[in-house]
Formats: sequence, structure tokens, C-alpha cells
Amino acid sequence: MVDPVEALAAEPERTVAFEAVFNFRDLGGYPAGEGRSVRWRRLFRADGLQRLRPEEGRQFRSLGIATVVDLRTPQEADDSGRFPAEVAEVEYHHWPMFDVVPDWSEAGDVDSPGFLADRYVEMLEHGRETVAGTLNLLSRSTAYPLVFHCAAGKDRTGILAALVLGLLGVPDEVIVDDYALSHEAMARMGAWVRENMPEVAERASRQAYPASVAEAKPETMVRFLAHLRANHGTLGGLAADLGVGAEVIEAMQANLLVPEEAVDMS
Repeated sequence: MVDPVEALAAEPERTVAFEAVFNFRDLGGYPAGEGRSVRWRRLFRADGLQRLRPEEGRQFRSLGIATVVDLRTPQEADDSGRFPAEVAEVEYHHWPMFDVVPDWSEAGDVDSPGFLADRYVEMLEHGRETVAGTLNLLSRSTAYPLVFHCAAGKDRTGILAALVLGLLGVPDEVIVDDYALSHEAMARMGAWVRENMPEVAERASRQAYPASVAEAKPETMVRFLAHLRANHGTLGGLAADLGVGAEVIEAMQANLLVPEEAVDMS
């Protein structure tokens, strides 16, 4: 059996496997223009880290995570728990993207092509302070390595990942591909919930949780990015509208970008 810590040290892998955390991914290695790429083992996105097991502490600590940003609502954190202190000592920030999980059934036609992208626009508007705070945090070299997460690691986390990658200069098509990686993770999570938390699966079934909301279709992110550019011109323009100055973005880029041929996991 391969030791997970040794496997992490061997070469960069995008997905970091844990028993009950299904969407933990490294955002490193993506091209960022001007001969640069995003630094490996520096910035991660994930789903519910409260499901980490104490026995997975060694593997988690091998990533060197210094900071955890939790985007879930207060109710989600109270009901499911926060980052487990026994796994690792981290700087923990609970910065909800919104205060209450939306009722998807009342938000419009869930089967329309732009439904989820429109919800992302609304989430971003509600989460302006959280996004601005996270971007400022990413300008601090002492905050790294850092992981941000929500419940499934797809929607709120996907919005934030798209903005950060875009501000680093990662092309839209790569951002879209990264978003779509959540599709398989959602399937793994669904299977685990049905087996280990049948009451949760049954409740979701009774509430008619729309299947389209659980998907990570590329066109959703394409539409979301198109909306941002149509309304803000550039993602830098969006950052400015959020009150985040160019010096913050430049510091974030300095922390996260390396020459494209480099593979720096330190």
C-alpha cells in the first residue's frame, strides 16, 4: 500500500485524496501567461473539511496548510462542525459567502441553461466582503499554504477559485476545466452520502434537490465569466469594484506565480 504522504512528495497531483473529503484539489500548475504558472502546493480548494479524520492528520499536515477559509453559512458550520483542531493547527477564518443556503426551488427555472450561472452572480454579490477579505488574505505571504472550502467545494468555492485564477492570469478555458473537475467529485460525494448518511440523502430527495444544481457543467462557468466581463470589463475591474487595490493583486501574484517551467512544491 502506498503511503499517502510519500505519494504527495513524489510529484504534484491535483487531487488530494482523503476518505470523506472528495473535492480537495491543488490549484497549482495552471498556465498564467507571460511565461508563468501557478505555484504547486500553495493554494487549494476543497469541500467540507470538517469530515477530515484525526488519523488523516499526518497526510494533511504534510501539505503544510497554514490557513483555512470556510465559506459555509453559520448554520452549516454549527450543524456539521468546523475544521477539526485535532487534525492540524491552522489559522481558521469562517467567512460565509452568504448567510442562508438558498432554496433552489424558488429561484427560477432550475432546468434553464443559465440558472446556475445566475445564482453564482447572486452569490458573488452577497459575498462581496468575503471575496475581498480572501483576496487581501492571499496578498499575505504568511497565509500560505492556504485552502478555502464550502460544503461541496463546487459553487461558492468554484466562484472564488475562478476569480483568484482569473486575477492570476489563468485563461478562461483553464478556469472552466478546473470547475468541471468537480463533476466526478460530486458523484463520489453522493455515493458516500447515500451509504454513510442515508438520512441526509433521503431528506435531499424529499426536498426535490434539483439534479442540475449538483452538476458542474462547463457552460455554467463560461456563462458566469462572461457575465463578469460584461459587467466589469476585466476581473481586475471586478476586484476594484470590491475595493481591492492593484497592489493587493500584485502581491497575490507574487505569492502564487512562478516561471512556467518550474515545479516548486516548497
